[in-house]
Amino acid sequence: MDHEISSGQKSGIATKYQAWIDPAWSIGLWAAALLLFTINLGGLPLRDWDEGIVAQIAREISKAPFDTLAWLFPLDPNGAPYWNKPPLVHWMVALFYRIWGVNEWTSRLPGALLTATSVPLLYGIGREIFFQRSPAIFAALVYLTSLPVVRQGRLAMLDGAILCFFLAMILCVLRSRRDLRWGLGIGLAFSCICLTKGILGILLVAIALAFLAWDTPRLLTSAYLWSGFGLGCIPVVLWNGAQIVRYGNEFLGIHFWNQSLKRVSDPVEDNRGTVFYYALEVLKHGVPWVLFLPVGLRHAWENRNLSWAKLALVWSGVYFVVISVMQTKLPWYAMPLYPAFALMIGAQIQEFWQPAMFSDPRPIPKARIWMAVFLVLSIVAWAGTIYYGMRAQPDVQLVFSTLALTLTVASILVARQDIQFIVVLIWGTYLTLLALMMSNHWVWELQETFPAKPVGVMIQRATPKGQTIYTSYSYFRPSLNFYSQRTIVPETPEGLLKRWKEDAHPHLLLDMEALKKLPQKQMQWLGTTENWVLVSRNPAVKTTVTARKKPKKMLPRSARR
Repeated sequence: MDHEISSGQKSGIATKYQAWIDPAWSIGLWAAALLLFTINLGGLPLRDWDEGIVAQIAREISKAPFDTLAWLFPLDPNGAPYWNKPPLVHWMVALFYRIWGVNEWTSRLPGALLTATSVPLLYGIGREIFFQRSPAIFAALVYLTSLPVVRQGRLAMLDGAILCFFLAMILCVLRSRRDLRWGLGIGLAFSCICLTKGILGILLVAIALAFLAWDTPRLLTSAYLWSGFGLGCIPVVLWNGAQIVRYGNEFLGIHFWNQSLKRVSDPVEDNRGTVFYYALEVLKHGVPWVLFLPVGLRHAWENRNLSWAKLALVWSGVYFVVISVMQTKLPWYAMPLYPAFALMIGAQIQEFWQPAMFSDPRPIPKARIWMAVFLVLSIVAWAGTIYYGMRAQPDVQLVFSTLALTLTVASILVARQDIQFIVVLIWGTYLTLLALMMSNHWVWELQETFPAKPVGVMIQRATPKGQTIYTSYSYFRPSLNFYSQRTIVPETPEGLLKRWKEDAHPHLLLDMEALKKLPQKQMQWLGTTENWVLVSRNPAVKTTVTARKKPKKMLPRSARR
């Protein structure tokens, strides 16, 4: 016998169904992010600079006994204090080293997991500021398929962790608008940011407070908000206070000035660029989503009375201006921009999506322009496919062919006024990034100089522990120090010759040109790999010449009788 379902029962079923939608999307996004961020994670060696430095410091922490307080006062392999950045991420990497050993996979896994977690966090932010679910989904998917986020987030660096902690802070800020107790979480996220990148936490929390001042100024008087900040400041003050007590003004000068504030006024280590540096970075690495950014910015400005637009504009505007006026320019400084851009692009994609799918079907705005842009990009991608096919690089060819096919199908769908081109772009970009991460080219900086890992392993096997190696290579390479577990110091040709002559037992890492300039006498080859030779000088053997004794003068035979 059939049973009719009452309207109340239908409402209850619908409510239960609705309650599962957001957790299901969060889990699905996290699973997709975990796959993309962890596949082939340990397949390539660590790169310079940050990866090599983070790995070295984490290894020193992991192998030191807990009671030595090396975790609180980190040291570099030479025993000098490490004041570059606070050690929260280094602690995580050191923990993974203790559990699974020291290798590339364990070096990168903490940052990859944190960056993957930032994807559902951005979805949660979208659910707080958008009236509908679909723009939150689009924003999270755009963020997930952004090349800089995926690539930098997989590296053993600090920037993926910063994204996770900052998005957690913004999520707590938004939820505190309807539940003040979430203000306590703001302080926790602030603490994690400060224990990862120091004074960057001040800039990021200023962005959050500026949004609140524009959107919900009443929260600035909340006791929960300021109590959360107070609690969050405690571990930051304790760590910095411990360093000041131990090291004094030297820590203040190096940590807060040389490694932080000086980057605003001076180009540290000659990492300089124009005021348009980050605009070009976003344009260069943002395909295909950067195409939607201009209209997304305009859409956000037109809706600046809404919370999502206020957040995206304050977030991207303040941060972009600050990093653009800084004298030190590095690509990963732009990382916190991409979640804000994803929110604007997600809102803009929703403008394309909803009228065509649900209420008021109408043509795609400026479809001819979109079709032409996608078509031009697809031609470039097909050219890349042919080029790398001719160079017998099938893995790179697969990346370009996947991208080319995605852009070609998208241009055809736009020409047919089919809104499904958005789905094709999302899915195709995800597959393109997956192919890139499975290849041996996702850390393309490794191609800029000689491989550090084989050279480092050779040095480790051929030299005694603690030995300082001098090299003819021009630059200091932290990754080479990590793999060799030795200190490799760049030296001029004159300096190498001087050490060869004056040091008791020098160890030199030389290219072939530098090798020819040294005396070959007493040279001992300790190892060779590709174009590099590790040599030492045998100590001179001193020989003592013993004078022959003169024979006794013999008397004449007549006298001996």
